[in-house]
Amino acid sequence: MSQIPIRVRLTLFFAVAMAIVLAAVGLFVYSRVRSDLDRALDNDLRSRGQALSALAQRGGAVRTTGTADAFADFVKPGGRSRLLSPDQLALAADHARFFDVSRVPGQDESGRVLALPLRNGIVVVGATLEQRNDTLTSLKAAFLVGGPIALILMSLGGYLLAGAALRPIESMRRRAAVISASSLNERLPVPPADDEVARLGRTLNEMLARLEDGLERERRFVADASHELRTPLATLRAELELALRRSRTTQEFENSIRSAAEETDRLSRIADDLLILARAEQGELRLRREPTDVVDVVEKVRDRFDARAELEGRALSVEADEAPVAEVDRLRVEQALGNLVDNAFEHGRGPITITAGRRNSSVELHVLDEGPGLPPEFRDHAFKAFTRATPSGNGSGLGLAIVETIARAHDGSAGARLRPDGGADVWIRLPL
Repeated sequence: MSQIPIRVRLTLFFAVAMAIVLAAVGLFVYSRVRSDLDRALDNDLRSRGQALSALAQRGGAVRTTGTADAFADFVKPGGRSRLLSPDQLALAADHARFFDVSRVPGQDESGRVLALPLRNGIVVVGATLEQRNDTLTSLKAAFLVGGPIALILMSLGGYLLAGAALRPIESMRRRAAVISASSLNERLPVPPADDEVARLGRTLNEMLARLEDGLERERRFVADASHELRTPLATLRAELELALRRSRTTQEFENSIRSAAEETDRLSRIADDLLILARAEQGELRLRREPTDVVDVVEKVRDRFDARAELEGRALSVEADEAPVAEVDRLRVEQALGNLVDNAFEHGRGPITITAGRRNSSVELHVLDEGPGLPPEFRDHAFKAFTRATPSGNGSGLGLAIVETIARAHDGSAGARLRPDGGADVWIRLPL
């Protein structure tokens, strides 16, 4: 049954339901007509019997009569009737009774008989059931002939109606068949009615929009990654070619190898960052959560950048209100905080302060400097991959994206603002 087309299944269901309805209606109408005919016949027999009984009680003569479809008889006490048996006459001696007879004398028809007891006998009136039976037979024939015709016509209408109801789905299927990765901007046609089909069309269009957005992000990601990898690869290749092109001193070879090593290290960092972003996009960035002293993490990051701060002549300090302990991945948090400090050295000015403190059920890590801060037009998408405040800026544009990825993996968040007294304030918020 599951392999039958939906349109055919709907038609079959409709046909079966209508067959049941037609049969029930036909049976009901047939029963009502038969009941009405029986009631009318009984009323007629009762009227005729009362008229003859009144005549007999006034002393009039009641004779045996008979026509093609009606008859009467008068049975004196101890007498016999041509219509009723002695047992039936005995039953009618007390009160009026109706009897059905299988064959009326002189006719090959069944009949209905009413026996009315009198003081001087029993009046018997009756009628054949020919007209009643003919009427019921005609009605039955009409149902047997008209019912199947009506069922066929209604099934055909149901088939056409199912086709009309499924036409929007077929239209969406044809459009979906021609949509490919290169044409995800197309959408399925949605019928104007606000019904289940329209809601299905809108849901599928929303899914196509998400797929288009995801594919576009993947394309931008690949393009940006290729662009970021092209520069260090080109530099590395140039250094190696220059080292092999002519005889060079030992110092020049060392400088070339050192430069190549720096580019290789940059390539490695970019590859690691891209791997983190890709795993986070696929929901596969795994964390090793453990109770961690956040202040200890902050101090370790400060120690890592102490040499750079001394080299650049900039102060690097830590401020912690208390020593909150959070369930986090220590290495990932150190990486995110290190990216914020690196950005402060790269783009900020003046002393750098790392703060750690509890706020409600979270711990916040802030990196403050006295630089110009993030431009307002850049602040909304600063945490997206491959974005820079200026097109010619240094770096790969992945640092803040890694920060937000790690924060979200911890069910936290990241943000940035311009401090009221000047300078940048960039932070990550992690649940305790």
